[in-house]
Amino acid sequence: MTTGDQQVERLADKLQALADRSAAEGGAKAKLAQPLAEDAAFLRKLKPSLIKARAKGGAAQPPVRESGPGEEVRGNREVSRTSAPGAPSGPQLRKHPGPTAKKRSGGGGPNPWLVLGICLAAGVVLAKCIDRRGHAHRRD
Repeated sequence: MTTGDQQVERLADKLQALADRSAAEGGAKAKLAQPLAEDAAFLRKLKPSLIKARAKGGAAQPPVRESGPGEEVRGNREVSRTSAPGAPSGPQLRKHPGPTAKKRSGGGGPNPWLVLGICLAAGVVLAKCIDRRGHAHRRD
């Protein structure tokens, strides 16, 4: 388990503990306990190593043990399968096209500094032409 995975797991544990405390207290806090528990389960799916495996096309899933009808155990917690949607069964991205595909660099078009330089030069030439015509017809 990488350090990123450990940090995500620690954060999910804290969120689960908060959900458990909220459920035990009752009242308005108890209403927030279920969404917090779902968020903790979702957060466990966001481990960097699992994301990397799914991006590469592997169907890496967190370990799941059956505990009873309609419930899963992840680590030492039970999560209801009916309330939290499962992860996608396959990769969500297309396969990488490989080295034969033509790569496009940048946004295309001319260099903006070149365009700026041409506009500046055109402006100087235009100003000189206008100024020269003004010297031809002086008013005394």
